Amino acid sequence: MELAFLYQAPQQSARLKAECRDFIVKENLGYEISGEGEFVAVKVRKTDYNTLFVAEKLAQFVGISAKNVGYAGLKDKKAITEQWFSLQMPGKPTPDFSRFQIEGIEILAVTRHNRKIRIGSLAGNAFEIRLRDVQEPEELNARLENIRENGFPNYFTEQRFGKEGNNLIQALRWAKGEITVKDRKKRSFYLSAARSEIFNLTVSDRITQQLIHRVLPQDILQLQGSHSWFKADENEDLNTLQVRLKNRDILLTAPLIGDNLQSANERENAIIRAYEELHRLMQKERMKAMRRPMLCYAENLTWHFDGHDLLLQFYLPAGSYATALVRELVHIQD
Repeated sequence: MELAFLYQAPQQSARLKAECRDFIVKENLGYEISGEGEFVAVKVRKTDYNTLFVAEKLAQFVGISAKNVGYAGLKDKKAITEQWFSLQMPGKPTPDFSRFQIEGIEILAVTRHNRKIRIGSLAGNAFEIRLRDVQEPEELNARLENIRENGFPNYFTEQRFGKEGNNLIQALRWAKGEITVKDRKKRSFYLSAARSEIFNLTVSDRITQQLIHRVLPQDILQLQGSHSWFKADENEDLNTLQVRLKNRDILLTAPLIGDNLQSANERENAIIRAYEELHRLMQKERMKAMRRPMLCYAENLTWHFDGHDLLLQFYLPAGSYATALVRELVHIQD
């Protein structure tokens, strides 16, 4: 199903990640590395490698199991990315990483830390993106101004669903009892893809109804900058909530389905009912229900044109995808 665009479908195409240097990501953990502890913390700049490959090579170098390597998130392969890894090495000295020599992997910093760096334990990421071969600067300027003012759909994008959507396909088969899944990583990928699909459909439906900037009764709203939610019930002053939404003090949310899912407005509930098998799978696997903002707002969004290339710089909170922003600007050429 084609997800709705917030600003109508893009009118032009561009090339993304033609070269690794066209997509630069710098991780912001949101906290300081402690400088002491049983973990060796290594900051890495990698080019054209995925995170799991780097984790395995670091583990081999220091002589530990890859399961004792932590990181806050999986970064793009076709890119230049910076991120921290934690290596659990209690009672062992910090290795000499000057001897770690793999082309495309640069060690930026080495210190100690007092806990494992875990998936999701980051504040966000800074992006520098080059879109090549764009043609209409005025149209893109207008789109970017809209994104800066009104945000963009906080969709999960292709990498969440696997090659040709395989993670979602397997989740549906698992939910129907056609397969069993024992591998821990596959289970995680499939469950995440299923939740992401229902989230995306809910957001797309809201956009289609032209209600993405409007508070409705039974909406579940998130306080900006927190993970606290509350429901807009009939006793709420919706006009007051509408002002707060416009000021970004509160955010509309859509569900990440799971156990103890809170009922929201009827349109959202209808989408979830249509995927009842997936919802039952989440409950069976004890996936905790959560909420996620429908729109994302890029911080410090700037841009300029370099010939026929568009250069973007912005910051996104953890869990949001730069490719969801790019999707509102251009169609990406393979």
